[in-house]
Amino acid sequence: MIKARKRLWVVLASAGVLVSAGVLAGFALRDAMTFFHSPAMVAEAPPLPGERIRVGGLVIEGSVERPASGGASFSVTDTIADIRITYAGSLPDLFREGQGIVAEGAFEETGLFVASRVLAKHDEAYMPPEVASALASAEAQGALPGSTGRDAWTLGQARIGQSRT
Repeated sequence: MIKARKRLWVVLASAGVLVSAGVLAGFALRDAMTFFHSPAMVAEAPPLPGERIRVGGLVIEGSVERPASGGASFSVTDTIADIRITYAGSLPDLFREGQGIVAEGAFEETGLFVASRVLAKHDEAYMPPEVASALASAEAQGALPGSTGRDAWTLGQARIGQSRT
């Protein structure tokens, strides 16, 4: 009976350690995850201030401001809603108006999105999948009139007045 009791304690202790490890891993993964939100999703259900998320869309023509102190401030759209973003770092070399970007950061109490990282597309034919999906959704909702049958990249280029090369 003593061997059985020792074995039970070993099994219970092992189960406790495994459960604890699982809970700790879950908390660590939850803190490391950042979910993508389009500007329309943010307008519908704004995330809590300070909650780390990713937002993406097309950089609106004429919205980029580069203060003398460094960094940049710009707006992105998914053709349904816009988000104003500030970024204190150096923008990627491929960043420009009218292209798809994804910014990672958090909203302030004032509603301004402060980015800690900005990702830009890497070639002319690429658009981040989240941005392409948001633009396709905008097309389905009729936000881009006359755009039936075009893919998300073409929608984005039509929005900024460029053509595919």
